Amino acid sequence: MRNSRATPEIGTDLFFAKNKSVPISLIPANHRGSLDPTGSPIYVPDNSIQTLSRRDFLKLSSAAAAAGMALPAFLHSPPAAAQSMTSTERELLLMAIDAARAAGADYCDARIIRTQFEAIGAREQMITQVQRTDSFGINLRALVGGSWGFSATQDFSRDAVANMAREAVAIAAANNEVAPSETILAPVDVFPDADWVTPHTIDPFEVPIEDKAALLLRINEEALRVNNVRFSSSSILSVKEERLLATSEGSVIRQTLMRINPDINITAVAPDGSDFQTRGAVVEPAGRGYEYVRGLELAASAQGWAEEAAEKLQAPSVEPGKWDLVLHPSNLWLTIHENIGHPTELDRALGFEANYAGTSFIYPPEDVINKLRMGPPHLQFEGNRTEFGGCATTGWDDEGVPAEAWPIIKDGVFVDYQTTREQAAWISQYTGITRSHGCSCGQNWQTMPFQRMPNVSMLPGEADLSEDDVIGDTERGIYIEGRGSYSIDQQRYNIQFGGQVFWEIRNGRKFRMIRDVAYVGRTPEFWNALDTIGGPGTYYLGASFGDAKGQPIQVNAVSHGCPISLFRDIDIINTS
Repeated sequence: MRNSRATPEIGTDLFFAKNKSVPISLIPANHRGSLDPTGSPIYVPDNSIQTLSRRDFLKLSSAAAAAGMALPAFLHSPPAAAQSMTSTERELLLMAIDAARAAGADYCDARIIRTQFEAIGAREQMITQVQRTDSFGINLRALVGGSWGFSATQDFSRDAVANMAREAVAIAAANNEVAPSETILAPVDVFPDADWVTPHTIDPFEVPIEDKAALLLRINEEALRVNNVRFSSSSILSVKEERLLATSEGSVIRQTLMRINPDINITAVAPDGSDFQTRGAVVEPAGRGYEYVRGLELAASAQGWAEEAAEKLQAPSVEPGKWDLVLHPSNLWLTIHENIGHPTELDRALGFEANYAGTSFIYPPEDVINKLRMGPPHLQFEGNRTEFGGCATTGWDDEGVPAEAWPIIKDGVFVDYQTTREQAAWISQYTGITRSHGCSCGQNWQTMPFQRMPNVSMLPGEADLSEDDVIGDTERGIYIEGRGSYSIDQQRYNIQFGGQVFWEIRNGRKFRMIRDVAYVGRTPEFWNALDTIGGPGTYYLGASFGDAKGQPIQVNAVSHGCPISLFRDIDIINTS
């Protein structure tokens, strides 16, 4: 079954439809504020899209500087109405908590969230997109009896905030009257004055747009030097979230979260126009600052990626059948996301999450926890919100639970799900764990937090095996780099994954490039076919910048680390 969300879930597609990205200056002013950094884009007819050439972009910048003028506000500054959070916001949150408790909430938590988003894109030597948005608001979630209520507002007057808090309590009370239930919140320590910031050295929003534009144009220029490469597009997306959380238990937690997503896509076209091949997914998003982009040396690497796109034009098509499969982490992380990350979300396994991309084959908990074999004894997976550079890395979750790491698959056996404070009690009799794993998250100020995926990573092997060691252990196989298209059924059981670059392996060495490759299988059988795991030197952190879940849809970012890995006797199909 083809998954309808395969395209928008990862990379930049969720933010901008291909070939329909528009400069913010071309969007009517009354619509710009509705551009949500992780929601649906505004689509503009193709014939209304304009671009800025390198010359025009630099002319705009130079003219403004020469005249002593600032560039348009969207290039440098957040909207005038936006403001950084101060002690005033703390007082406002505590007032909201008091109002909710006075209205009858048994428990409540409140958040002020400011989300800044910036995108700049280029195709060949044209700037195709400059966008900056800033969203700022307050929300409160209340528990009455066993039911939740939620409300949010952008009106920061004391009366409006108090009314918002009382509305959340009224909704919770109404829900509990219609469908009474029992909710047990896992215990959590209180953090009355906590602070956490994504480790970084350069705030992406302090880097001039001109510098980012120059980098993207240089990347495209280098890629276009390669014969038969006709198109090159590149972009940089940046997100900064300032989150202030207060709970009725006494925690007050301030966090600043940063994420950045550089992206490049290169297309080679046959001289007679009969074929084209692309090379994308060459770099990954990260929970870091702009220093991450500078360290990637993207312009210096662009020709190499372009050469791979051109070489694919001449590559022979794969022979379908059983092959050994060596997966580079740049490919394997997406497989992990889909058939380990999503199936181990507890709400998905229990059927609370079903309409959006299905449930999970890892069910029921009493039959699978400490019983379901998911791989060989040397296979280890952990969930975490602590990994350096992870897009889901944070200090605390949206319920004030401190970040931690825990085993999901231990010695090849499934041992635990991803949980929130509410969910921990549902399976504690099987896991022996009564605390939350800190997996609660709401996308922005408008959205109610619920269970979201943390970083889910496969640990490297104990032996320090290199990429050459793993390939050398393969007589006849296929080596795959980069994520591609994929399909997966509604229980995350039957899978099909493609890639970007494919190499035939003969006698322990890369022999030639091939194409039209996809691997298929069933999740447990696939992981039980794992033979060799690379060492720490092959570990790589992939990421989804836009993982969607829920109705209404919420989007978060998440990373998956893994080493290079060898799987035996995997079914390969020819996608042509």
